Amino acid sequence: MSASKSSQDLIDLYAAMDDERKRSLSDYADFLYAQADPINKVIPLPDDSPRPDKETVVGAVKRLKAKYHMIESMKVLSRASELMTDNMVKGRDVAEVIDEMEILFAGAYKKILLDSGQDTE
Repeated sequence: MSASKSSQDLIDLYAAMDDERKRSLSDYADFLYAQADPINKVIPLPDDSPRPDKETVVGAVKRLKAKYHMIESMKVLSRASELMTDNMVKGRDVAEVIDEMEILFAGAYKKILLDSGQDTE
C-alpha cells in the first residue's frame, strides 16, 4: 500500500466493499476526523479577468468558469446552462444574460467564502 492514496483510489476501494465494511470505514473516518484539528481551507480570490466589451454568452461562461475556478457546484453550472439556453433558444439579450451570469457566479463565490468562515469583503 502506498503512503498516500488519491481520493479516486479510496472511492474505488469503498465501492468494492460490502455494506458492513463500508459502515466500518465510515465510522473510522468519522473517528479520525473528530481527532484531527480542523482544516481551514483558504478560498482563493477570483482571477482578474475583466468582461470584454463584446462577449458571447458561451465566452462569458468560459471566462466566469476560469475566473471563479474554485466553484465546483453543478447547481451553478446548471443555472448557467439554463441562461445560455435562454439566449440561444429564446433570444434573450446577450448583455442581460451575461449580467445575470456575473451575479450567479459572484453569489456562489460569496457563499463559498461564508461557508468557509472567510471574510466576504
